[in-house]
Amino acid sequence: MKLTKRTELRRLPKRGSHDSKTIHAILDAGFLAHVGFQVDGQPFVIPTLYGRKEEYLYLHGSAANRMLGELQRGVPACVTVTLLDALVLARSAFHHSMNYRSVVAFGTARNIEEPAKKEQALRTISEHLIAGRWGEVRKPNLKELNATAVVEFTIEEASAKIREGPPLDDQEDYNLPVWAGILPVGLETKTPIPDPRLASGAQVPESILRFGQR
Repeated sequence: MKLTKRTELRRLPKRGSHDSKTIHAILDAGFLAHVGFQVDGQPFVIPTLYGRKEEYLYLHGSAANRMLGELQRGVPACVTVTLLDALVLARSAFHHSMNYRSVVAFGTARNIEEPAKKEQALRTISEHLIAGRWGEVRKPNLKELNATAVVEFTIEEASAKIREGPPLDDQEDYNLPVWAGILPVGLETKTPIPDPRLASGAQVPESILRFGQR
């Protein structure tokens, strides 16, 4: 993975990394990305699900999806993923922060047209979101594949940034009678709600029960 000034870590570089294992671990822990691109001078940032395989991110949507249509043209794009781990509550308003893991990736995408490769990319997205779900459901037919756009985004360069630990207050503030610490936050799943038209005897599958462990 090449590195240029686009991924140079300027602000608090000690929190940053260009290590592929660190970047992949953050991408694998998340599933919601924001994709930035530009059309006729107008910037757009669109949220979307993704799946990762090696140095590629797979994105999908309707064949009429504007973002995917632009990416298929090979326009430069930026994909970001952020995982919020905790709110960092300091003694001073200035030093409040958050513990997080994030990735900023730059690259270009190509359209996937061959049905077999498109289905494999969709499987990558599905398994990235809910491991095992692909094996439980009906696979997309040719009509559905034709109605779906799938692109393969090549991560040309990327950087990660991580903050962890307690608040960092000014030395003179540590004696203030103000509570300080971290408030952990995270993704929480609740009891699955069945479809009103669920077939008789259909049970909640293991893939859904395991989702909260991701």
